[in-house]
Amino acid sequence: MTEYIYSSEEIQAKLDSEFPNWYYEDGWIRRKFKTSGWKSTLMVVNTIGHLAEAAWHHPDLTVSYAFVIVKLSTHTAKGITNKDWELAKKIEEVVSWQPGKLNGALEGTPNEDVRFKYIKYDD
Repeated sequence: MTEYIYSSEEIQAKLDSEFPNWYYEDGWIRRKFKTSGWKSTLMVVNTIGHLAEAAWHHPDLTVSYAFVIVKLSTHTAKGITNKDWELAKKIEEVVSWQPGKLNGALEGTPNEDVRFKYIKYDD
């Protein structure tokens, strides 16, 4: 089965409309997650690793003390396909989840206290 490969224009349109924190560069869709330090970085990496393995679609990661860069492209298709968009959406949903903003029983990580800071959310 041949996978549909998105053009540069289609990629940019999809980023603009659905993935505002992602960008397109050198044939990859990318996202930088800023963290509060090494412990948080490892948690983000492990979360992405779990999602990628469950999806059987593996991103390239750049890992540093206080950030993780995710790069997605479908190697077999040599371009951006629905596999990349679907995994990007799931990564965004899970890593960017802020339960404290949902007014439910889960209060979320107390970012005011530096001992517990986790991810530097974009919003």
